[in-house]
Amino acid sequence: MWGPADNGETIGQIGSECGIILEDEVYKDSCRITLEKDGAIALFSITCGVYGLMFHTTFSDDETDAKIKYKGMKKELETFIQSNENASKWCRKFTSKW
Repeated sequence: MWGPADNGETIGQIGSECGIILEDEVYKDSCRITLEKDGAIALFSITCGVYGLMFHTTFSDDETDAKIKYKGMKKELETFIQSNENASKWCRKFTSKW
């Protein structure tokens, strides 16, 4: 189950892309995804990571697009954590798509 990162205390704080954190969630203490607005590079930034495996950031200048990406990335992260998929293959596929 996804839950708030750091008990929700990161919401409204400045994130890794220098934007204001709008959403910040963790899944099974295995991965994290964060949505920021008004960052240094783009209007919206989505940063995610699978602990001990990879860290990836994607950007958007449109709120609707950013939310679609956030939900899609979140679902793929969850699916990966629940699977036995080869990590190297999955990382290449995920980072190519997002």
